[in-house]
Amino acid sequence: MFFLCFPVNVVLSKHIDHRNLFTQRVCCKRQSHFVYIGQDISGTPVSIDVGMCRSHCGGTIRRSLEAGQQDYSKHSSMLEFLRSKKMRSRRPAAPESSEPLKQLPSCGINQDCEPTGMRVDRVLLFEGPREVEVIEECHCEIKLSQCIRVPALRTYNSDTPYETVIDVGGCSRSKGSPEGFSCVPVKFDSVSVETPNKVDLIQTVTACELKETCYRVPYVEYYYEIVHHADGVKEERLKEIDVGRCLGGCATGSRCLLSSPTDPQICHLWSEKQPSSCVPQGYESHSFFNQHGQIHTVLSITSCLCQN
Repeated sequence: MFFLCFPVNVVLSKHIDHRNLFTQRVCCKRQSHFVYIGQDISGTPVSIDVGMCRSHCGGTIRRSLEAGQQDYSKHSSMLEFLRSKKMRSRRPAAPESSEPLKQLPSCGINQDCEPTGMRVDRVLLFEGPREVEVIEECHCEIKLSQCIRVPALRTYNSDTPYETVIDVGGCSRSKGSPEGFSCVPVKFDSVSVETPNKVDLIQTVTACELKETCYRVPYVEYYYEIVHHADGVKEERLKEIDVGRCLGGCATGSRCLLSSPTDPQICHLWSEKQPSSCVPQGYESHSFFNQHGQIHTVLSITSCLCQN
């Protein structure tokens, strides 16, 4: 009995391996994802295919639509296809199946289909230049259980003599996080990038922590402070104040402008990203004498919240 079970287990394991290999190479790939970003200097609406990584194999295409596409592929031209369709319309129509196709995850159980290559395009709009991140490729990435910084490569000034690839960093999608919490960036750095006109500073992520979606991060500012001692001596010091910043966002509803007629879950056109509604909640004041002998007051953020 042991001898009979052994080859069956081998066959099953090979089948699973081949299926994972198929999903990683075929299903997890880039698909179109158009986003409306505004109007150009001529007033024409601008939408860019920023791409998205497909989370499932196949789609929600109904069987009747899939059959029609297969029929069209058998004909050499659209005219021939329409003639054939007209002839078939005279025959009794078969009942249409409304059962959606079964979807399978693009990657394994402990993996997500994530971007592996992205570039940053600069688009000149009526309001001024805007940078747009575009997904170029996707791959299956293992889900991490810890909140850590992960590499995130971005290509700047693509297809120019100034093309530069920078690891701007990101935060892992830690599974099993408490509800309302996510892995977010808390410390930052900057890298300089040469351009034809000037040097741009690109912000990079250096550390991540598990926090609520709307959260406070440190933001240090320096000031000159004049301190008057009891013996009449006047001393100039460098005063450091963590004024803080509010990061993250709050749910503002759907940004989809055009949904698929066959599947409302698929969006063909997205509106411009809404500004964050994560605002300061608490604050404290810091007062000191500046170099001109005047009292200078600086407010610092102590907490943040989602604004209704």
